[in-house]
Amino acid sequence: MGSYLFVSMSYGLLMQEAGWKWGWSLLVSMTVYTGAFQFVLITFLSSGASLLTIALTALFMNSRQFFYGLSFVEEFRQMGKRYPYMVHTMTDETYAANCALQMQQEQRAKESDQKMGQNEKKAVPEEDEKNIAKSLENIRKRDEMFWITLFSRISWMLGAVAGGVIGQSIPVELTGIDFCMTALFVTIFVDQWRSAKSHIPALLGLGCGVVLLLLVGPDYFLLPTLILVSGILLLIRGTMNSAVGAGSGEEAVEHE
Repeated sequence: MGSYLFVSMSYGLLMQEAGWKWGWSLLVSMTVYTGAFQFVLITFLSSGASLLTIALTALFMNSRQFFYGLSFVEEFRQMGKRYPYMVHTMTDETYAANCALQMQQEQRAKESDQKMGQNEKKAVPEEDEKNIAKSLENIRKRDEMFWITLFSRISWMLGAVAGGVIGQSIPVELTGIDFCMTALFVTIFVDQWRSAKSHIPALLGLGCGVVLLLLVGPDYFLLPTLILVSGILLLIRGTMNSAVGAGSGEEAVEHE
């Protein structure tokens, strides 16, 4: 929420500078709600670009969401009435937070299994009890995912309005302010790097991104990068899982 407030405030400031009042910033944030493209949309609105140009640009800029969504189709489907809202409000940041929640749940499950196996005096719970505990854990995780998504969106809308109001009443120097979006992505990358057991996906994404950026340019490199990285990860998935599993085993031995 803290990062979203400041990033969306810069968006509201830029919208105000382009002549669009805070009400328009709020409306776009409620309906479009895609940070990077909202910044680009300011230029389109100011230049009078066609709806086709805007739609195609939005499609290509947000095509990465196709890949994000594949990871959580079943998870969101289990959330009932909240399913459409979770799909509409998925962003880079909420995707990263959802992945972190999944990793935490998996880690807790592994630790629980290890404790049960090491403690011979402790009675092993019945299968039904284990299923109930797992179901409750899933419900809690989905609730956390929903609240993170909701509060993120609320903070983005509040920041957009605040930026518009500030820009309307106080002169602000806006040079370089749009860099806050890049800074947010870097922060997410560093956080994921520190928490992930394997750095292969991050290094693949970084390497493929740089290569395709040089080959096809900044306007078209994102989608082929995602396709290439996803393909490579699918091919080496077995090797990666084995490496991560071996690493977890070594850590457990060292802990003992």
